[in-house]
Amino acid sequence: MLKSDPALRIQATLRVMEHDGVNPAITDSSTFQFDTGNSMTDCFDGKLEGCFLYGRHWNPTNLILSKALAALENTESGWVTASGMAAITNTILQICSSGDHIITSVTTYGGTYAFFKNLLPRFNIAVTFLDISDLKSVEAAIRPNTRVIYTESLTNPLLVVSDIPRLAEIAHSKGIKLVIDNTFTPIIISPSELGADVVVHSLTKFINGKSDCIAGAICADADFINSISDVNSGVSMLLGPVLDPLRSASIHKNLFTLPIRILKHSQNAAYIAGQFRSKGAVVTYPGLTSHKQHELFNSLMNPGYGYGGLFSIDMGTKEKANLFMVAMQKRHLGYLAVSLGYYKTLFSNSGTSTSSEIPLDVQRSMGLSEGLVRISIGLDSDIGSTWKEMEAAYDEASQ
Repeated sequence: MLKSDPALRIQATLRVMEHDGVNPAITDSSTFQFDTGNSMTDCFDGKLEGCFLYGRHWNPTNLILSKALAALENTESGWVTASGMAAITNTILQICSSGDHIITSVTTYGGTYAFFKNLLPRFNIAVTFLDISDLKSVEAAIRPNTRVIYTESLTNPLLVVSDIPRLAEIAHSKGIKLVIDNTFTPIIISPSELGADVVVHSLTKFINGKSDCIAGAICADADFINSISDVNSGVSMLLGPVLDPLRSASIHKNLFTLPIRILKHSQNAAYIAGQFRSKGAVVTYPGLTSHKQHELFNSLMNPGYGYGGLFSIDMGTKEKANLFMVAMQKRHLGYLAVSLGYYKTLFSNSGTSTSSEIPLDVQRSMGLSEGLVRISIGLDSDIGSTWKEMEAAYDEASQ
């Protein structure tokens, strides 16, 4: 696939719309008229191009956002959903049937882990959890009925870098789909250009950037998007996770500031993580040379956007983690809250929040410390002052 700058690709989707407005008009219709009964029949049968049937299927506003997201990920097509989890679950359930098998990273978002561990067995879909960086283990786990290898570009919360090109080679040699969640690294990494078949996102996070909505996206080739939206057999059509057009329009506008926001998040995270590293704290950030997969990240990333806005500090114990987070919040550095990608800093103790669905013994076996604090750095303009306050909070909690 031809590589180009993701920012230029999404900018190219902008065009003057109705009445010369610089933003597309919002279509809030739930249903759409046809000139003839035969036209409606043809639309139901998937024979008409460029027509709209019913808001749960397609609507003009969601189509515009989907095209922009497909441009961002350099895929043929895209589909937007009412949440990131809807994007994940719809993708998996479209590919897999009863009796199939999935390979996935044990280090993953807690909601994803719970879906794989607790819900999929009810549909007789087996799942193998493993260290996704151990490529030999990935190869050894493949079965004749394996349909999907699933991982995150940068895993939650341990920030393990997935070797997407090698995983794609392994998957495709066996006719398996590679599905990548790119929520942590939008515009920084382009999984489809590295071999991924499907890319999913929680638009709630960096892409929207405002912590004011819940939304998701699926980016893939046209055949896959057509299959999930098919009126007779498409999971996304039949389960109905439609994104509201008003939210869709809001996300579309915010998408175009993503390049400059991501760069600022990256610059701030690199500075704070570097300061913590110099201080001797146990810090994990892919932009640090101390990260064991730093060079791998370098080989995957698009130039010019940095290493992302997420890093973690291991405080050793849950008690110290809580003290650190409360001290940061008291200093108005951000919020003790889940999620990420907001313009204010967000921090949480992963093991007791976004990874709490993962049993404690599994958390420990995969290397998740009870004292791990995941930090999504904000868009602070004076990052030097932020560091002074964050260092004081760290020192206070470390006593």
